[in-house]
Amino acid sequence: MTSNPVLVGDGHLPLRDVVAAELRRLILDGSLQPGERLVEDRLAQQLGVSRNPIREAMRVLEAEGFLDVVARRGAFVAKLSARQADDLFYVRLALEPLGARLAASVEEPPTALLQRAWEILAMVRDSGPDQDLDTLSTLHTELHSLVFEMTRNSYLIAIAIPMVKRGQWLLRQSAPLQNPAAWTEHHGLIEAIEAGDADLAEAAARHHVLSVRSALRPRLDRA
Repeated sequence: MTSNPVLVGDGHLPLRDVVAAELRRLILDGSLQPGERLVEDRLAQQLGVSRNPIREAMRVLEAEGFLDVVARRGAFVAKLSARQADDLFYVRLALEPLGARLAASVEEPPTALLQRAWEILAMVRDSGPDQDLDTLSTLHTELHSLVFEMTRNSYLIAIAIPMVKRGQWLLRQSAPLQNPAAWTEHHGLIEAIEAGDADLAEAAARHHVLSVRSALRPRLDRA
């Protein structure tokens, strides 16, 4: 590990979720490298918790695709191959336009969620090109998660949120999140959802996924 994680034992969330969030952050920022083995005792000492929440958090991250657990060998940070990244985009291309359409079609507009989405876009706009990449990737993940939460469809949310978090890993490593143009498409998406225009929201989400995949294609082909 290349960073010193804070102790997490005093958090207000369930300890498993706090530990999972910290381990996810260490994976996303590269402190835990693809292929690296996670040692329970070492992590428990570093995070100031017992081994039980470490094990529970590992199960969460395994389900999200961040860890590979090998029998009799332990848990390892997953490696995201070019093929897996491409597969992820196929799933995004199916789920994100659906999520946008449903978000724009709800009977009662999700006012609080829309407000938070606009707050995120304003934060990115006002921060300029020097915004911390870790912060940008976190905000990007929250924004896409909000769209699915706007659908109020519990089945879609359960399927899509892990996909969004998995996608954050890829975007954190490769996508030009510090380029203001990379955020422009989100404005049109949120505007369409707020206006209740399901067709436009679906089209905006599809265009965004295709645009990101096109931008990443050279990097994926070299992976």
